[in-house]
Amino acid sequence: MFTFICFVWGTTWLAMKVGIATVPPGVFAGLRWTVAGAVLLIILRVRGERVRPRLRLVPRLVFVSVLLITLNQVIQLYGLKFITAGLAAVISSALTPIALLGFAVAFGQERFTKRQISALALGVVGVCTLFGPSAFAGTLRGSQVGGALGVTIGCLCYTSGSVMTQPMMRHFGAVQLAGLTDLIGGVILLLASLLVEPGAWAAMSFHWGWPSLLAWLYLLVPGALISTTMYFLLVRDWGASKPGLYAFISPVIAVAAGAWLFDEHVDWGDAVGMALMLAAAGLALQRGGVAR
Repeated sequence: MFTFICFVWGTTWLAMKVGIATVPPGVFAGLRWTVAGAVLLIILRVRGERVRPRLRLVPRLVFVSVLLITLNQVIQLYGLKFITAGLAAVISSALTPIALLGFAVAFGQERFTKRQISALALGVVGVCTLFGPSAFAGTLRGSQVGGALGVTIGCLCYTSGSVMTQPMMRHFGAVQLAGLTDLIGGVILLLASLLVEPGAWAAMSFHWGWPSLLAWLYLLVPGALISTTMYFLLVRDWGASKPGLYAFISPVIAVAAGAWLFDEHVDWGDAVGMALMLAAAGLALQRGGVAR
């Protein structure tokens, strides 16, 4: 499951960039997560499982859904419109595992270990080696600063929401929680988009063009339905921070995909960065890498 997540989420930056080029980000993401959540809950229903959250859990469920899906997606996608995919990858890849561990420690779910700190430091060095020279070649100004800030805030929303889901798994199965958060967060995002986002109603005609439609389907099926469910299972079994180490491996997949699909050049600096990130993930994924 971890390997699958690394591959799929390493290629979603490409799909998101293609989609939001022609479709308003709120509609593009809101429809994706609404459909994903509905499909998961329908599957559970067909299997005879009832998903009826207790009333006292509803406020927390809505709050986590807004963090994980609504705020994370709309802020991050709008940020991606104003910065390069490379810079977005730098921010997301370096910040995700650190923020996950920080929130997990702050909420008393985990504690720091020397191995974990070493792995995080090595991974951040690898990310910066891989993306830093090209991503930061120019000085960030104006909208680029806002774009970078958007990706950062979106990442913090996602990581804090991920940590908050672990205690809720005493009341929900992993697939149930994935379905509920996807549906709630997606519906809120879609409704908000239709109310305030320019071009949202026109986009509901689905005259997006084949590239955006294919990108949306890719993000929906492997990117949302399959990967998100797997991620919740890993959070349940590994704790909140350890699954976040996909962020050190996914950029390697992104570079390889770019070289294959778009004939992008990979130099020795790229190879060193990828090796460092793989080493960081391997170090942290060893038994005993995360103390709980």
